[in-house]
Amino acid sequence: MKKDPKLLKIGIVGTIIAALCCFTPILVLFFTVVGLSGLLGYLDYILLPALAFFMLLALYALGRYLRH
Repeated sequence: MKKDPKLLKIGIVGTIIAALCCFTPILVLFFTVVGLSGLLGYLDYILLPALAFFMLLALYALGRYLRH
């Protein structure tokens, strides 16, 4: 079976994007400019589970990639 790192790439890129949005004010600035600053209180409810999901996806894909 050929090693396909596609799932691993998705997990790593998703983790990086979610981490950037969690730990930097990128989304805060974007939401403020667009006029959606009222939604800033709900960002943690979306970003932290997304970060956890992409980290788990990257770990799962890494395990599959190394096993084959």
